[in-house]
Amino acid sequence: MNTIRVAFLHLNLLYDDFDFNKKYIEKGLFLAYKNNVDIVLTPELAVSGLQFFSKKIINKICVQPDNWMKSIMSKCKKYGLNLFLGSPEKDFFNNKYYNSIFFINSDGVLVGKQRKFSSFIDEWSSPGNIIEVFEIFNKRFGIVICADAYEKEFSNYLKSKNVDIVLAPSSWGPGLYGPNGEWESRSIETGIPFFVCNRTGEEKSLKFWNAESSLIVEGKRIFSFKDINSNLLIFD
Repeated sequence: MNTIRVAFLHLNLLYDDFDFNKKYIEKGLFLAYKNNVDIVLTPELAVSGLQFFSKKIINKICVQPDNWMKSIMSKCKKYGLNLFLGSPEKDFFNNKYYNSIFFINSDGVLVGKQRKFSSFIDEWSSPGNIIEVFEIFNKRFGIVICADAYEKEFSNYLKSKNVDIVLAPSSWGPGLYGPNGEWESRSIETGIPFFVCNRTGEEKSLKFWNAESSLIVEGKRIFSFKDINSNLLIFD
């Protein structure tokens, strides 16, 4: 395959309505299929929103794949899509919770996941401890979730593993603690393009209306997008 078509789901997510978010994801996958997309990337925690934590809602977080994720695996097979899906998860063995990106391939197989390392903002989650690399169409993909871009070590490790593209699913809007050149710096240091799939919307104490999804090559944003509405962004 000479050309790979990639889509970002730049979504307006709700932190207290998992079903709403899931329907948007399902709609996005169908539109990606209709547009002959090969790889789909969602924002960080696309299933739950970012500030969902409460004793009531935490009980909705399951060991994955749950029934809904299994239905998404079936859709990926039906549509021929490779999906990187942001979702919280509960670990079967230690009962801890994690902020994860799941990779489901076009055969409908849950290949693996990347857990976020930085957890100081996400009070409910535990930090990950393994950096994964995934291969699609002879290209090697690494994942740096949102504020994990603060640290050089993750992207430097991916460089040592000959990664071609870094996927950066995020829920990171402008403001006092907003992004400040982290993705650009990591791209310059590694020489690896960063594909940043961000989101829109508003939660308890955070606003994402001006959060940008971007393609960053050699430290330069060759494409940036923001909107108050949900959008499917497609690149070849």
